[in-house]
Amino acid sequence: MNTLEIISMPFTHSSANALYGKPYSDFPVVYFLNNNSMVYIGETAAVRNRMKNHLKNSERKSLDKMTVIFHEKFNRSATYNIETKLINYFLADERYKLQNKSQTVDNVSHNYYNKPFYNEKLFNELWDQLKEKNYVTHSREVIENKDIFKLSPFKELSMEQIELKEKIINVCEKHIKDEVPFVFLVKGEAGTGKSVVLSAVFNRIQELAKEKSSALHDTNNFLLVNHSEMLKTYQKIARKLKELKKNNFDKPTSFINKRKKTNQKADIVFVDEAHLLLTKADSFNNFKENNHLEEIIKNSKIVILVFDDKQVLKMKSYWDINKLMNLVDSKHSEEYVLTNQFRMHASYEMISWIDHFVEKKILPVPKKETFDFQIFDSAAKMYRKICEKNNRFGLARMVSTFDYVHKKDGQTYYIKEDQLKLPWNTTMGDSTWAEREATISEVGSIYTIQGFDLNYVGVILGPSVTYDYENDQLKIITGNYKDTEAFKGKDEFDDPEFIKETIILNSINVLLKRGIKGLYIFASDPVLRAHLIKLYETRTDAYGRMRVAEDKSDYH
Repeated sequence: MNTLEIISMPFTHSSANALYGKPYSDFPVVYFLNNNSMVYIGETAAVRNRMKNHLKNSERKSLDKMTVIFHEKFNRSATYNIETKLINYFLADERYKLQNKSQTVDNVSHNYYNKPFYNEKLFNELWDQLKEKNYVTHSREVIENKDIFKLSPFKELSMEQIELKEKIINVCEKHIKDEVPFVFLVKGEAGTGKSVVLSAVFNRIQELAKEKSSALHDTNNFLLVNHSEMLKTYQKIARKLKELKKNNFDKPTSFINKRKKTNQKADIVFVDEAHLLLTKADSFNNFKENNHLEEIIKNSKIVILVFDDKQVLKMKSYWDINKLMNLVDSKHSEEYVLTNQFRMHASYEMISWIDHFVEKKILPVPKKETFDFQIFDSAAKMYRKICEKNNRFGLARMVSTFDYVHKKDGQTYYIKEDQLKLPWNTTMGDSTWAEREATISEVGSIYTIQGFDLNYVGVILGPSVTYDYENDQLKIITGNYKDTEAFKGKDEFDDPEFIKETIILNSINVLLKRGIKGLYIFASDPVLRAHLIKLYETRTDAYGRMRVAEDKSDYH
């Protein structure tokens, strides 16, 4: 028998006893236990004994159905792999609340014999069957495009990410009783998996807070993010995991004001996207102190900061490493740098091209590769291509530099380029901007897309991004940038023009690194557009030869 079997029965002692003598009773299997609202997912090589143990567990007693998944080619590496994937997919399916805790063994992504068969072919078949039998609600394609899936605390981690996760837990256990606040700084550029690690660590810390034997037992911990769209995703995850509560997640200003009101310190505070923290008082956000970070440190025993100075987008949140370190006592701090790029399925050469571009250096376009990189001579053509990709893969969106008027006054403001006319993004509802299907007809800004993945991204480089022909580099015209809020407080800087340019280049960096499968670019400035198209049409092929576009499909 070389087929996948899904066997369901009531979750009772008699059902557990009936497993005796079955072909899979002493064979590796994956299983899940559920009722109408809760689910627990596991794997075992002794399913009868495992079920009897679960029946003694007070938490599992609320579950009334048992489903065993069996294949004669299963091995323990395969069942562990499939168990981990099922946990992530069930979480993002959102039908059930999960009873699972973090894996006790390191949930690190590792290879084993014939992994593609189990990880892709067999798992895809399994999920399709579960959906067909109405065990789950959403297709694989829908789930894989959800932010809750990508930020799941149960995701398999790389060795680098596992090392960081263990390091943070050790730091928390070591310093939780310190008299002086301790700061652990995590640095990493866009796409290095910072938020994934943070999600996994925070969930584990909250589990340890409920374990009497843990040094972190009964600690009061929070995860802060000054990004409304990201906060929605974290809170959505909290609703589906037993150890997390919605009030574990907050914005920095709200957290600080609550601490001051109650005069109670938090224990461990995680700050995602710390480059968005305010560096000055801001009446609009009801923040009256010097800066967010100083107040968070004052009101916490341990602070875990996730920071990327290349994603600073406003003068009132302008952090460089010197300003950051002035607030962090070197004797009571450590740092860790994440380096591996996980978001973009692109070559080193492609990533390097983007990194140079946001430093104003325009290199020859890399050779053609699996990652779909294209330069367009028309914004309308680029939009049609994005729509095609969205129809096929989902999660393809248009985004733009903030070079077009966009006010929060209830009016609709448009981006207009050649035959393209699309409205700026809206931020309504509980779902994040890119997950709402209607937003294929909008253009996203850095404020809706920062921190999130897209499958394909079409980036409009607006009128602030031009070309200096004489020096063969980008030229930033800060006067064309329409995000007036970003430049408030410019008079407090010695060189405000440099800061403005840095903010615009940072915004370009954020936009260009959103796409997993592909990046499309249209430049509003005709001189820059012509230069990029020329480079694109003569990019090198896989053998290092200069390649001129061979047919009309290569011209955009």
